Amino acid sequence: MRPAIRAAGAGKCTKLPGVANPFPWLDAIIQGKNRMKMTLRLALPLLLLSASANAIVIRHDQPDARYRVSPSAIPALADLPDEGHGTLIAPRWVLTAAHAVNMMQMMPEEHYVTINGKRRAVSRIVVHPDSPASREQWQQMFGGVKTAEPAAFARQYKAAMDAMHDIALLELAEPVTDVAPLPIDRGNARPGMLARVYGAGATGTDLTGAPDSETHRTRLRRAENRLDRTDGPWLRYVFDCSAGAPELGGATAGGDSGGPVTIDVAGRTYLAGVTHGLDGTNSEVRHIVRQMQDGSFRMGVCGQRFAAARTGFYAAWIDRIMAGH
Repeated sequence: MRPAIRAAGAGKCTKLPGVANPFPWLDAIIQGKNRMKMTLRLALPLLLLSASANAIVIRHDQPDARYRVSPSAIPALADLPDEGHGTLIAPRWVLTAAHAVNMMQMMPEEHYVTINGKRRAVSRIVVHPDSPASREQWQQMFGGVKTAEPAAFARQYKAAMDAMHDIALLELAEPVTDVAPLPIDRGNARPGMLARVYGAGATGTDLTGAPDSETHRTRLRRAENRLDRTDGPWLRYVFDCSAGAPELGGATAGGDSGGPVTIDVAGRTYLAGVTHGLDGTNSEVRHIVRQMQDGSFRMGVCGQRFAAARTGFYAAWIDRIMAGH
């Protein structure tokens, strides 16, 4: 599932009666591009449950002003053309989510990103080689979610997540000289570490989730969550609203996809993850499927689990692509 950073509860999916759409395709439809974009978004997620190119959903007991940050808080943030983000990790390279660049791949006029307020031309889009096949599997799986048996769907979901590599690199036509790249983490992320999640996508609170009508390009927000799992290709964290949880906990939502998840190590900030979207354990996915079927699903509520592609897992692939191999 792909997300935008939202106050607790943002996100979108295939539209079910009375349910906020957890899929991203309904959101960023721009005049003049509606038909093509609608077709592509239908294919995007539980990526949603992973989320769409997915701002952050916030806690209702904290003022929104505490989550809002200036773009100067993370200068290496890259905005994709319509929604979603990436992160400058080298002068000519932006790291983002594979699902977030579907539009860019189909529309040459969208071969650019915005960094530090300046448009930067993209000369090449490189998605992980396993991404197209996993995306097709994902689309087929979610196409039947309304009638799926929850336990069977949960098994399919786990297999799909195990096979998915939701990561991509954008090569810029010219090196960025006015912003310092953010280094990737190569294995320091550990369970219990505080991670910061950034996004300017849809927003809401843990009580409302992200309303289906919410725009996927809003103000930049930052939430803090403790990492729950840091093994394999994914970083995982829970939007925890319990006593003792981070005060500024939050969830990603539509429009946050591809955005940075950062950690601090020895006083330096590293890019540890790339926002993917909603996630869940076997029992959590079964519960989400039942909610999607009965119309009660809301994305971005307390207790939901989220995933981000772990840079430490992909470091060798990233190095190889940037080296020209």
